[in-house]
Amino acid sequence: MSDINLEKIDDFRWRIPKAYKPGMRVPGIIYCDEKLLKDIRQDKALEQVANVAFLPGIVNASLAMPDIHWGYGFPIGGVAATDPENGGVISPGGVGFDINCGVRMLKTNLQYEDVKDKLKDLTYALFSDIPSGVGSKGDIRVSAKEEQEILIKGAQWAVEKGYGTQDDLDCTEENGAMPGADPEAVSERAYERGKAQSGTLGSGNHFLEVQVIDQLYDRNACDALNLDLGQVTIMIHSGSRGFGYQVCEDYTRSMMSCLQKYNINVPDRQLASAPLKSDEGKAYLGAMKCAANYAWANRQCLMHLTRLTFEKIFNLAWQKLGMFLIYDVAHNIAKIEKHIVDGQEKTLCVHRKGATRSLPAGHPELPERYKKLGQPVIIPGDMGRNSYLLVGQDGAKETFFSCCHGAGRLKSRTAAARSINLDTLLKELESQGIIVKASGRGTIVEEAPQAYKNVNDVVSVVHNTGLAKRVCRMRPLGVIKG
Repeated sequence: MSDINLEKIDDFRWRIPKAYKPGMRVPGIIYCDEKLLKDIRQDKALEQVANVAFLPGIVNASLAMPDIHWGYGFPIGGVAATDPENGGVISPGGVGFDINCGVRMLKTNLQYEDVKDKLKDLTYALFSDIPSGVGSKGDIRVSAKEEQEILIKGAQWAVEKGYGTQDDLDCTEENGAMPGADPEAVSERAYERGKAQSGTLGSGNHFLEVQVIDQLYDRNACDALNLDLGQVTIMIHSGSRGFGYQVCEDYTRSMMSCLQKYNINVPDRQLASAPLKSDEGKAYLGAMKCAANYAWANRQCLMHLTRLTFEKIFNLAWQKLGMFLIYDVAHNIAKIEKHIVDGQEKTLCVHRKGATRSLPAGHPELPERYKKLGQPVIIPGDMGRNSYLLVGQDGAKETFFSCCHGAGRLKSRTAAARSINLDTLLKELESQGIIVKASGRGTIVEEAPQAYKNVNDVVSVVHNTGLAKRVCRMRPLGVIKG
């Protein structure tokens, strides 16, 4: 429980003053309302916001999105930008263990009426065809040479193998690959863990969800995206699997020595970091980009497998089914970006831990098709509530064009397992017309709706602060969990 005395800025913003802890270089800013603040105070995430403010070179503020909860070093839902020209550091704890865990959303030409009688078959087929669960291994096996290609090419590798199209890359952040990946900065153990996990969903909060649009908020944006009420959509949430986890583990351990070497004073050793201009900082950034590219390739492969399953169930090519990618957003990533600070353009390292980019219309990094609309922002909920599609807004300028990435946990997995009855939960979901398949019964309980904040409350804050604008809302129909 956190009792930090926060200063209220307005109905949706709160400040942790620099005076809260000697050594804070900037204040903390939390985006939430009174209702969410009560939930946020249940763990030590606010303390972590204050701790992040100690990082050398941090710019403006240590930021927290409305889905914030306790994490490793940084809170999940934490954003921080550091200035490499002012001693700015990069911290593996500010990226997370599942590097470039992210979400992609597909539309279809199918309506709810087209799938309702096939929903059970479809959900079971997706569960059968897409490997999921802890340590899951897929049919897409790669040689050591090919694995290095994945780390450089990202989703493009998958497209070259026939697992997608150029159009998919155009609708993926960074076109599915960050330049500057350094395979030499990756350990043998990471290579070993990653070689059999391409095209696998993983465990925990990773999911594949068949959804239906149940509410429209912006008719013009929906028309631009060819979206309408009753239309079936799909979300895929996965990341860099064991490969990214090992990269983070390797560098969180090795960077402990950097704290003393570079005289970095932080109140939590989980904030181990290195100057961006140091050898250690450059090595981590190169390895992190490898893991990010692995994740984009993984989600591309997962989408390919999803398209194949739909083809099998509906006996039509995926193109005829209209299964086109709307967008793929990354969270758990650090990116070198240009931002305006105090009227001057600066090159910064933006850490987004459980946070995603939210670029407004006209931003130079947007693909041409979204220049007028703004970047699609995907905020999934839990398996019993809604998910949202939004578009980036100018208001996100104050967060380095960042937004939240989901609902945010309310209960730990242990607490959820203790307090939620599986049979009761499954009956509740079934009564809502939701079919769930998971590799373990425990996963369903750990990922129950009661374990998460209400995504509708979270998205309300995002919309009202101008971080992103609501476009449409989806509800789950069939859910695949690891």
